Amino acid sequence: MAKKNLDWGNIGFSYMPTDKRYVSNWKAGAWDDGALIDDPNVTLNESAGMLQYCQQVFEGLKAYTWEDGSVVCFRPDLNAERIYNSAKRIEMPPFPKEKFLEAIDAVVKGNIDWVPPYGSGASLYIRPYEFATGVVIGVKPADEYQFRIFTTPVGPYYKGGANPIAIIVSDFDRAAPRGTGAVKAGLNYAMSLHSSVLAHSAGYAENLYLDPATRTYVEETGGSNAIFVDENNTLVVPKSPSILPSITRRSIVYVAEHYLHLKVDERPVKFSEIKGFKECGLCGTAAVISPVGRIVNGDEVINLPSGMDKAGEVIGELYDTLTGIQTGKKEAPEGWIRHIC
Repeated sequence: MAKKNLDWGNIGFSYMPTDKRYVSNWKAGAWDDGALIDDPNVTLNESAGMLQYCQQVFEGLKAYTWEDGSVVCFRPDLNAERIYNSAKRIEMPPFPKEKFLEAIDAVVKGNIDWVPPYGSGASLYIRPYEFATGVVIGVKPADEYQFRIFTTPVGPYYKGGANPIAIIVSDFDRAAPRGTGAVKAGLNYAMSLHSSVLAHSAGYAENLYLDPATRTYVEETGGSNAIFVDENNTLVVPKSPSILPSITRRSIVYVAEHYLHLKVDERPVKFSEIKGFKECGLCGTAAVISPVGRIVNGDEVINLPSGMDKAGEVIGELYDTLTGIQTGKKEAPEGWIRHIC
């Protein structure tokens, strides 16, 4: 195995084409065998269901190089389950879960030289996605689909890595009540782009969305779930049917309870409660956990006691423990690590 000649510690979080990608097509009611291909381009008919009615779902996970040189993935079975459920919600034929895992293995092995070396702080980001290729003009599901996986080496999602960020409460809603907020579909993220641009132009790293019905409860951000730590060191996790079921968040809850022996309180969280919390973090595959030091809502500025200089004690311990599991420094719960090669 010969790693690519890259400055692994400074690659940032952006797309870099790698050698292979996986492709499988659904036609006449069945998925084909699938294969690795070289071409990174997708060709679609102008009236493809993806282009006309946004029939698309996707996932994100990472591969890591461990100290012994082995390459692993973190909980890909949960990604297989989530994209399966997302596809059903968008009226798409779900990609078989076991075949999903086999495809992950194949595409990582096909790009093994692009998996960042141990200790670089980087990882191989893996993007599985499914979209409608069949031609439609009336509003209805398409009759043909394609499932693909590409990879790209990445560094930290937010500039500065695990340093605290400032976020702002959005004036817009992320999802509708009883809508698709819990589905990992491109259409949800398209809705967040305008408010994301506004936030970035105002100097904030992310938006925090409130519940669309009453705008009093915390939902999530444009790309991550939110977690909080109260004055008693209880991990407070917002709960809502329109919050995406983050694999990272679920892993953090387990780590908090079984590794750090913290109390975890998963429940609806009012925005007004944040003033009584001492720490906040944003969690997801891309960022793992990014500490938040400041939250702004109109004229109200909430400076969390953990501050803007470094992560709070609990958020820092959660980050170190979870990344330690992912990178092989700490023993993982059974079934969390898939050894690829």
